[in-house]
Amino acid sequence: MRLTTKGRYAVTAMLDLALHYKDGPITLADISQRQGISLSYLEQLFSKLRKNGLVDSARGPGGGYRLSRDAAEICVADVITAVDEKVDAMRCNGLGNCHEDGECLTHELWCDLSNQIYAFLQGISLAKLVAQHHNREVSGHKHEHKAVPLEAGRKAVVN
Repeated sequence: MRLTTKGRYAVTAMLDLALHYKDGPITLADISQRQGISLSYLEQLFSKLRKNGLVDSARGPGGGYRLSRDAAEICVADVITAVDEKVDAMRCNGLGNCHEDGECLTHELWCDLSNQIYAFLQGISLAKLVAQHHNREVSGHKHEHKAVPLEAGRKAVVN
């Protein structure tokens, strides 16, 4: 299971909006430049984010995008689902047809994992991510990832 670029970029762009909310409406060109995401890709993402009520847009000079509500009211799961991303560990997408048109032996395990991941992402607001970003800036520490060994030589990255 892997979160695709679409979901990652959507969360990154929304966090950029939350970090710069005091600057007024933010242009996609500004987000593109700061985050290294192509402008055309951001346009596609923000069309979906706007349709799902997560951002508002202002046209004309001084226009751009802003969060449609307080950052504390927008969770990461909202952003990911708004861009049609699924956080799903199940091979069958929850249909229960993973083994000869029936559930595989581990169907419930992967279903439970998917539910846990979604609940985790629902519990993280953009405001929380903003606070974490500011805390890192104040402490002067960059966030480091550590590789944790798994079975058969595979590794997982943990924070």
